[in-house]
Amino acid sequence: MPILAAEVDVFPESLLCRDDFVNDGESQWWAVYTRSRQEKALMRALVSMEISFYCPVLPHRFRSPSGRLRTSYLPLFTNYLFMYSDGHDRHRALKTNLISKTIEVSDGVQLTHDLRQIQRLTRTGMPLSIEANIQPGCKVRINSGPLAGMEGVVLKRQGTDFLFVVVNFLQQGALVKLEDEQVRPIP
Repeated sequence: MPILAAEVDVFPESLLCRDDFVNDGESQWWAVYTRSRQEKALMRALVSMEISFYCPVLPHRFRSPSGRLRTSYLPLFTNYLFMYSDGHDRHRALKTNLISKTIEVSDGVQLTHDLRQIQRLTRTGMPLSIEANIQPGCKVRINSGPLAGMEGVVLKRQGTDFLFVVVNFLQQGALVKLEDEQVRPIP
């Protein structure tokens, strides 16, 4: 049973389906660094102001002291949210007092590609973990399974293969365990 129901993590729902994410002088991507543990409050505020954003969240299951199974929904990237807005909407978002700083994203197309992959990973329901340091490795594409077509870097950890999908702008990514997926190196 969830403590609180899952909330909107992308607004509007079709945000990452668009193909026109370039800095056109008006709207652009911003990496928003929130005040401590204020990601969900900011997400609610942005929905009410109708400002576009994406903040990947994952279910976190645990047992309460009474032994009941509980679920909470936590942001994949602690204190980060990605907002697509113009200067006016950015200013409105800053007035919520939930934001520590905003960082302009210079390559909106690359960030959109990275966020689409993260969204696809989070929607599979497969267990993910955050990986803060990008390590060198073999870049691959998965050929089969629910992640077919996904690109990332394979890491070996304690004899198990993992696929690492990166958000290059943050120098962070998500790690998913590869079961029987077949991968092929990308030249």
